[in-house]
Amino acid sequence: MTLSYASSPGGELTLTGQTIGAALAETTSRHGDREALVEAASGRRWSYAELDAAVTGVARGLLAYGVAAGERVGIWAPSSAEWVLVQLAAARVGAILVSLNPAYGADELAYALRQSGTSVLVAAGEYRGVDCRAVVRAARSGCPDLREVVHLGDASWTALLTAGERAASGAGGGTGRGGAYGAGDDELAARAAALSCDDPINIQYTSGTTGHPKGATLSHHSILNNARIAGSLLHYTEHDRICLPVPLYHTFGMVVGVLAAVSHGACAVIPAPSFDPAATLRAVERERCTSLYGVPTMFIAELNLPDFATYDLSTLRTGIMGGSPCPAEVMKRVIAEMHLSEIAIAYGMTETSPIATQTLLPAADESALLTLRRRTETVGVAHPYLELKIVDPVTGLTVERGERGELCVRGYSVMLGYWAEPERTAEAIDAARWMHTGDLAVMGDDGYVQIVGRIKDMIIRGGENVYPREIEEFLHAHPKIADVQVVGVPDEKYGEEIAACVILAPGARTLTVDEVAAYCEGHLARFKTPRLVRVVAAFPLTASGKVRKAVLREETVEDLRGPRP
Repeated sequence: MTLSYASSPGGELTLTGQTIGAALAETTSRHGDREALVEAASGRRWSYAELDAAVTGVARGLLAYGVAAGERVGIWAPSSAEWVLVQLAAARVGAILVSLNPAYGADELAYALRQSGTSVLVAAGEYRGVDCRAVVRAARSGCPDLREVVHLGDASWTALLTAGERAASGAGGGTGRGGAYGAGDDELAARAAALSCDDPINIQYTSGTTGHPKGATLSHHSILNNARIAGSLLHYTEHDRICLPVPLYHTFGMVVGVLAAVSHGACAVIPAPSFDPAATLRAVERERCTSLYGVPTMFIAELNLPDFATYDLSTLRTGIMGGSPCPAEVMKRVIAEMHLSEIAIAYGMTETSPIATQTLLPAADESALLTLRRRTETVGVAHPYLELKIVDPVTGLTVERGERGELCVRGYSVMLGYWAEPERTAEAIDAARWMHTGDLAVMGDDGYVQIVGRIKDMIIRGGENVYPREIEEFLHAHPKIADVQVVGVPDEKYGEEIAACVILAPGARTLTVDEVAAYCEGHLARFKTPRLVRVVAAFPLTASGKVRKAVLREETVEDLRGPRP
């Protein structure tokens, strides 16, 4: 009997004990003249030497505003070059960056600021037609720790930078809590020298289906090493250019994107403030990107652009598709049509900093068929220096390979805990430091892992366990279907019934239940065949592009009830 347990040695890859600030300094010393950051929408660009200088300016400003090591600095804004500057500057002074979803409303923003005890907030001025200043004013009254608000692009941002310049020149700093502060380079160096790689450096609020979001707390050590290893497995060098349509407020963007670039001297390219498929492909073409990131819905949107074939994507080599299960048919098209011959699928979660598994480049003697199966049907193997196991959700015992169970992760990348919530932390991380992901998975004999669904998403129809992922994979190959999500809806006879929510492929006008049933005949068990089909224009998504299944399920139930009298 072989158990569903795997660990991965580092081999030539090593863990670093650096802080993020030290990593940036080292890369700047080695690659100062190379391009580090490009904001495609504005055309602004920075070499590593220029990026380091700009980060120093923001770090001086934070010190001038009295930000102490361990204080929380919030950022509530869409992706931009300034987002990266604040991220790296906060790390340099040892502040804990609180990454906030730019789609938050006033109540959600107030909760996160209050729960984290954020003292300084950097916010957008406007986002998608919303007056962010007004939202901050509405939220601020319930946040007693918040003493400074800086809005990007206006006088308050200039004031932050000016305070740092004045302090560095000996003219004195800002007038935050406790009076005036000096922020000279000696003070900045002393602060950096006093930091540990094990210090908490980021709070990421994870969306929950019920209750308030939880603040996953990550360290320099966890996110910097995760970024370094992910980039090494993609064979990054200083010659790579990484297109990041994924949001920076999420670990996919700020860790696997920005910090992977910093770790390897590569260039990070921000195509737009928020995801735009056409802007993404324009950025790849104009900036000659070698790597492209995205969740499956992003790649689907790019492939479905009417003028997709007109973009020159020939410079692409690699990238990462992750964030949610990746349909095999989509992966095949990405490899064939986007020149992403070395793209990897990665799996993880905010609480694991984020990557826990990643597909590897094929060995020299690996067959083409095996390579394709691993890269289109699995999420890879355990990341170096991490352990995986798959357990029975009821007994907690490790299951045999080939059996379904809950995936658990242990190692350096597991979060320190949920900020100021020990009870919720204990629910997720057990006494042996295993992070329970809530994802259902199967481990093959070769150690490659398949994600088959979420424990909470599992449908129980007439006593049979049904995993939406399996049905979605099959239906993705239907010629009339561009994308599909399967949810369970209440049913008097069976407890739950299976509903397929479908976005039609270009040119398709309708899709009936009978057509879906005929397509499934002989391929899926009858109890797995959707009895309901709902055609939609789009799925409800999070800001990072994940499908909000709980919302989709609610909308589907409401739609099936029909119009109210």
